[in-house]
Amino acid sequence: MDATERKMTKTAREVSKFTVQTMKEDGIGTAEFDFFHLVRHNPGITQAAVREQLKIDKGAAARRAASLESKGYLYRKPNPADGRSQLLYATEKAEQLKNSKAVIETVFYEWLLAELPEEEKEAFCKTLDTLYRRSKQEQRAGFVNVAKCVEEGAGEDETDI
Repeated sequence: MDATERKMTKTAREVSKFTVQTMKEDGIGTAEFDFFHLVRHNPGITQAAVREQLKIDKGAAARRAASLESKGYLYRKPNPADGRSQLLYATEKAEQLKNSKAVIETVFYEWLLAELPEEEKEAFCKTLDTLYRRSKQEQRAGFVNVAKCVEEGAGEDETDI
């Protein structure tokens, strides 16, 4: 049984909804954000590599790249290794939007914590840090321990999505 009732996920989902709503006011949708986020972390990536990693079709990738380029979030350079493709790079505007997303999330989380007494806030943040570090360690190990739990049937009664 999940003692957390997946409330970390549910809280993160609410933060995400607010962030998406706020970013849409700036003309950026989630699909576009995912696209240029990948480009930001992989400067010089090809559109084909973006398609593979995001599991999107050629048309969708072309539309997102063109839209982001027209909005000033990415630019292209010829690929010296392959004259048919171009390398994608994030612009400074994209970097600022990344910071803007972080600011939006930070404001939401600060608002959530604002009414907690200081000692509760400190204890919560310490526990959250411990959970985050454990999850990153598991991710870096290829999720072997969690995958084993899934294979053994842990969490089969989950009904609340």
